[in-house]
Amino acid sequence: MPEIWFPNLGIEIDHLSRVAFTVLGKNVYWYGIFIGLAVILGVALAMKEAKRTGQNPDMYVDFVIYALIFAIIGARLYYVIFSWDYYSANPAKIFALREGGLAIYGGIIGAVLTAIVYCKKKKVDFWLLADTASPCIAFGQMLGRWGNFFNREAFGGFTGGLFAMRLQVDQVRAGDISQQVMENIMNFGGVDYIQVHPTFLYESMWNLCLFLLLVLYRPKKKFGGQILGLYFLGYALGRVWIEGLRTDQLMIGGFAVSQLLSACIIVASVLFLIWKGKKEKTAE
Repeated sequence: MPEIWFPNLGIEIDHLSRVAFTVLGKNVYWYGIFIGLAVILGVALAMKEAKRTGQNPDMYVDFVIYALIFAIIGARLYYVIFSWDYYSANPAKIFALREGGLAIYGGIIGAVLTAIVYCKKKKVDFWLLADTASPCIAFGQMLGRWGNFFNREAFGGFTGGLFAMRLQVDQVRAGDISQQVMENIMNFGGVDYIQVHPTFLYESMWNLCLFLLLVLYRPKKKFGGQILGLYFLGYALGRVWIEGLRTDQLMIGGFAVSQLLSACIIVASVLFLIWKGKKEKTAE
């Protein structure tokens, strides 16, 4: 029986290993490879845009080194803070990054704060850097989500829709399977499957569309920071929808943290775009 199965699309994947290869006895996971590719290609895209806009392309190589460090710290802190019931009882697990537990919003917050400090220290235009980097971040998020596919994670609740994805139960972490999904377990050929929304795929495709829209609009931007504002607006709109389908969210007071944060970012992005647009018109 296939390990991963899209029955309504007629796609069956018989074997899909989480491990890409082994070096000196250490496993190298596909998740890490996709994240690495996302960073490399994202920087390459930023350097290309930097040349077009008269910036120093090498600056983006320098910046991404700092941004990666603080993005990982931010992503881990975000995850740990909103999973404190578990980590307060298991403090040694806080630093067990190989076991997973990085939240993308925490990474974005860490990267933005790094950009603010970096631009101040280097006397670089923050809005220009942000507008250059924003489409590249969307591209990286699009690619990085495929690491979730190999890990059999970041999926949603039960669905019988066109993109329904079946996963073998014994290959999914028990904590990622909601009660609603468990109630709809299917058995084929003696193998138990869950059938779920492939939310990793939804977000990947959303980010691809966002990337293309930002790249097409970027030469027409009317003020510094507009592409950054549009990125946050577009990304948050997608997350509000997608987080409503997922079953592995970080929760606070019965609400998904990412949904609440996304809603706040949507409002903040709209207000920022209006305020910055009016400010630029007044300055003309």
